[in-house]
Amino acid sequence: MDALITAQWLADALGTDDLVVLDATYTSTLPRSAKQDPRAEYAAGHIPGALLLDLDTLVDAEDPLPSMLPPRDLFEARMAALGITAESRVVLYDNSQHNTSCRAWWVLGRFGVEAALLDGGIAKWKAEGHPLEQAAPSPARSGFEAGMPQTQVRSLAEMQATDEQVVDARSAARFTGDEPDPRKECAPGHIPGSKNIPQGRFFEADGTWKQPEAIRATFAQAGIDLDKPLVATCGSGITACVIAFAGHLIGRDVPVYDGSWSEWGADPATPKALGPA
Repeated sequence: MDALITAQWLADALGTDDLVVLDATYTSTLPRSAKQDPRAEYAAGHIPGALLLDLDTLVDAEDPLPSMLPPRDLFEARMAALGITAESRVVLYDNSQHNTSCRAWWVLGRFGVEAALLDGGIAKWKAEGHPLEQAAPSPARSGFEAGMPQTQVRSLAEMQATDEQVVDARSAARFTGDEPDPRKECAPGHIPGSKNIPQGRFFEADGTWKQPEAIRATFAQAGIDLDKPLVATCGSGITACVIAFAGHLIGRDVPVYDGSWSEWGADPATPKALGPA
């Protein structure tokens, strides 16, 4: 299965035994943002047969930082409850301007689960006239065991020592510091030396992904050399995964700084830069 699948491909594949479709809509962690209710949205109408991943709770609840990678036992329990096995073909979609299915793709990948994204999300599904349903399926519980270790994750200490190119997925105003950070404990600005690619630049007007050459051009326009290592960051590790998936589409592995600006920006010991890159 390709990393990106079309709405028509998914419509044709619905009902096959090994297919698991997951709604990966996530509530923004920003204090002043309009809160979505993924559970209510799912109940109101979802892709037929889709299950709710509940990405909001697939996090490390013991970590004071928002949306950090979940512990292994929580991940295994969630996948088992969703009926996912090693043979499952997993498709992710969302209904979010932050393209949160990319975060789900990254989290699943850290535990050895390969998944594909529905190109354009549920908005594209609806635009093409495909049906929705309200009934919630009841999958048979599986005996899921996580696979590979959590690689491609960067810590604060690793970021302080890195010589990788750092790509920030936040808006230009938050990157430059022209807009105060919505988390009152975080200073404005960005990691010194980092480059800014607001995550929306990887998408066409209809919400589908740009073609690989256009993705490469987007990186190049921001001053990123794709022949050199890079790492993604953002506000809380969510939209950084858009950059990671963009890299995946062009054959590049892009680690994510999971703590992102919610950690770096709140630490008085870390340097902060203001203005454009």
